[in-house]
Amino acid sequence: MRGRLVLIEPYANRLGGHHQRTLVALAQARPGSLVIAPHGIASESVRALHEADARLVTAPAGSAATVLLAVSRVVAGLSAAGQRVFRSRRWPRRLRRVPHQITLLARCLTEASALRSSRRLVSGADAVVILTASEALHGAAALLGGQPHLRFVHEAVTAEDAVVRLLGRLARRGEQRVIAVYPTQVVGDQFAAAFADLPAVVGAFAVDDGRRLSDAERDGGRAAFDIPAAEAVVCLVGGWWPYKDITVVDDALARLKEPLHLVVTGFPLDEAVLQRWRCLPGLRVHTVPGPVSDSVLRLVYAAADAALVTRRPGTGKESGLVMDAARLGVPLIVSEHDGALTARLHGQPWALTFPAGDPDALADVLHTVIRQPPPLPGPEAPVLLGMRSAAEQADFLTRTFAPLRTKES
Repeated sequence: MRGRLVLIEPYANRLGGHHQRTLVALAQARPGSLVIAPHGIASESVRALHEADARLVTAPAGSAATVLLAVSRVVAGLSAAGQRVFRSRRWPRRLRRVPHQITLLARCLTEASALRSSRRLVSGADAVVILTASEALHGAAALLGGQPHLRFVHEAVTAEDAVVRLLGRLARRGEQRVIAVYPTQVVGDQFAAAFADLPAVVGAFAVDDGRRLSDAERDGGRAAFDIPAAEAVVCLVGGWWPYKDITVVDDALARLKEPLHLVVTGFPLDEAVLQRWRCLPGLRVHTVPGPVSDSVLRLVYAAADAALVTRRPGTGKESGLVMDAARLGVPLIVSEHDGALTARLHGQPWALTFPAGDPDALADVLHTVIRQPPPLPGPEAPVLLGMRSAAEQADFLTRTFAPLRTKES
């Protein structure tokens, strides 16, 4: 009989995104699992977790966990204040980095608090997993938390500076109680140099929940945005973060010679850019302020003939947007920013790619979609991108955690 999991998600309080979706799917695959959300949880996830008979914990269990979380919040407050003070680029880069180093410490303390709680509340779990873990202080989290665990490290946002690096060395023995899970090989390669002794595996984070868009949802998506069935629609989903190449989208849209609907949702967005797009002839922009619930996000995807994903060259983190499109059955327009992803999509009629940073090529692809929408991806698309079902992912996590359980016992 498959046992319970301990699922720790520090970002469970954030609405939308594949973090919450994966959390819920794993809990549904293993009924009775313990879900720890140290900063609270979005209300839309609570009902699904209750239906899965998950035990949801949003407060620390025990005095040690309570103290660790309290200190984490104080440290996070110091980091936020420091980021405000050193926001200007007139400050030396070394000073501007200090608040982000403090953030790494705050995240480590939050993880340690959650691990302490898990140790107190559950024994003998099939796996203990931090679903969105910090990119630093892996061993320190394990030692302070007193709990071996798996940790999904999604990307390298901030590298360790001298002080954090020293703390990491002091806690290095704790790294043997941790296995890092990297969602792509590119991310794994990035971390291999910095953490050569950290045990690690590679496996996609997003899971296929089998909930493809229905024909009724596609009709409803068009109706929600008042878009006729015969007119072309592309959606642009997600916040405009630095690794997303919005500039190439801006330049490509200005080159369009045929009418197109663009549905935009996410947070943050640039209102000045959106206003410029609204003034373009032939382009109708539909904006859905974010963050949005999963039901609204499905409407956005359902309305679209294709989802547009643009990244700057070299971005190798897992794209939740690409994974969402594949599992929902939405064609893709994707920049060739990641060689491994491009190779997987090569030859797929539902995936149109263009050279990263090339607005002329993107404009050509958009014209192709306007004239003849690509076919829908089939149910095999998630497997092509390395996605597992929730049950398969739970089994993968159980197998990966097994050596840590053996070592601990």
